[in-house]
Amino acid sequence: MPELGVMTCDSADLPVPAHIAIIMDGNGRWAEERGQNRLFGHKAGADSVREVVETARSLGVRHLTLYTFSTENWGRPQGEVSGLMSLLQNYLRSELKAMLKNDIRLCCLGEVQQLPAEVRAVLEKSMAETARCGAMVLNLALSYGGRNELVRAAQALARECEQGHLHWADIGEKMLAGYLYSAGQPDPDLLIRTGGERRLSNFLLWQLSYAELYFTETKWPDFRRQHLLEAIAAYNQRQRRFGKTGGQMRQHTTGQS
Repeated sequence: MPELGVMTCDSADLPVPAHIAIIMDGNGRWAEERGQNRLFGHKAGADSVREVVETARSLGVRHLTLYTFSTENWGRPQGEVSGLMSLLQNYLRSELKAMLKNDIRLCCLGEVQQLPAEVRAVLEKSMAETARCGAMVLNLALSYGGRNELVRAAQALARECEQGHLHWADIGEKMLAGYLYSAGQPDPDLLIRTGGERRLSNFLLWQLSYAELYFTETKWPDFRRQHLLEAIAAYNQRQRRFGKTGGQMRQHTTGQS
């Protein structure tokens, strides 16, 4: 990853979402279309991760969250799971120097304790060494499930109530959000899903409540800089109303100008 400067969305000078989340789908199908095993597609997808991270950083995106490995993915064939863990370990080792140079902080969303010990050690080392970086946060959702995240938060709040530290009536949206893996980070503005599917797949169920959704037929190994720019351009064509009318939003915008 080269050293990067911050710029707007190429010559179009488009505003850039503060937080982009991506479901990186289609690696296995991409490989099968080429007569290769699924791991071949995951390896190719690692190159897309590198380019998308570089592009997001250069555009000034503040938070980038990648759905890397779900809780459901543990049910895949053991050979594929082992291969994915090996790819993750190699990626973390190879990209640490670049993350430090480009001021990217690495964070993890999910049940880190379920990862193999050797992968967890490399992950924790990378997170510790990049902890002071501040230009962009790169979240890897690992052993992550949205429903499990909400159950975990509810259990933590219940314990606080049971121990007398909290009253149930004091629990609101802001408090619950503080018990999620993403506590302290803004919700995604834009969700991108590659590979042609149109579902959330148990990803950031709370945080994506008001995100703009962008689906593309492009499979993840083919998703590169230009595709990310196209998604951001589409995002900028939408009006985010958050329950208000279009007229109210136009009036609000005019009042700010």
